[in-house]
Amino acid sequence: MIKALRVVIITILSFITPSVYSQTIKWLSFEEAVKLNEKNPKKFIIDIYTDWCGWCKKMEASTYTNPVIIDYVNTYYYAVKLNAERRDTVIFQGHTFVNENKNGSHSTHQLAEALLNGKMSYPTTVFMNQKYELLSPVAGYLTQEDLEPILSFFALDKYLNTTYDLFKAGFVSKIKPIQTAPTLTK
Repeated sequence: MIKALRVVIITILSFITPSVYSQTIKWLSFEEAVKLNEKNPKKFIIDIYTDWCGWCKKMEASTYTNPVIIDYVNTYYYAVKLNAERRDTVIFQGHTFVNENKNGSHSTHQLAEALLNGKMSYPTTVFMNQKYELLSPVAGYLTQEDLEPILSFFALDKYLNTTYDLFKAGFVSKIKPIQTAPTLTK
């Protein structure tokens, strides 16, 4: 009986588990997000990165893979990946943004400079509302536990009537702590 129950549980988990772990953030280009926002307004989360940034890669591999983070981002935001050194032209709200030194190494795109208020730091996570107003850039590597309350703060419009510090003090995380195996002592 117990063996049969195990087989049923394993079978069920084999169908459920792939969908849980295969869920990812729906990353868009800046232009795609703007186009979608015109029809269905949502806030923006913009991951400003460079190809050579180690902390950017770490954040991509660890922070943006948590199911809670994925759910927040996909539900409340247009998620944008923006290479700060992109070489193409972006036309946004009547302004033309370019990388003036397209052939230079580590040259920044004007859109990244505008979103970061000229304070170039990678990674930086930028939050923008549906009206394309900058809510806040958050510089540096963010763990899952760092990012979750920030996502909630902006997604639920708490920034409109409270400070982040007050909000965070009462925030209850949905991220489950990693369980470690108990240590046996002799």
